Parts: sequence; structure tokens; C-alpha cells
Amino acid sequence: MIGIFRTNINTVKDKDDVIDAISASFSVNACSVDIEDCDKVLRVISPQQLAERTIIEFVNRLGFRCDILD
Repeated sequence: MIGIFRTNINTVKDKDDVIDAISASFSVNACSVDIEDCDKVLRVISPQQLAERTIIEFVNRLGFRCDILD
């Protein structure tokens, strides 16, 4: 699964917290947030077939907006 999402993650601390939470909760090969990009792009690469909705809901529960990047 390769997921690319638009978020509202703005700070390095929030970025690190979200990446740590995703990495602890799911099997991921890579996870990153580009806080310099206007869409604050979250990329998740996982060997599992994770539904995009699963990541969106997880990030929402952490208190951030997360949508599929068109």
C-alpha cells in the first residue's frame, strides 16, 4: 500500500508524533510528512494492504485533518 494524503500537520513535533504513532500502530516500510509543502503531504508505504480510510481515521483521531491527495 502506498498512501498519499493532504493534512494540516504544521510543526516538526506534530510531524514526529504522527509518524511515531503510525509506525507503532501499523507495519510500515516508510512514513513521512512534508511540512514545507502547501498540502502538508503525508506518505505511508506499507507491505500490508491498509485501507486509505484506516489511515485517515487514525490521523483524525490524533487531532489532525487528513484526506486523500487528489
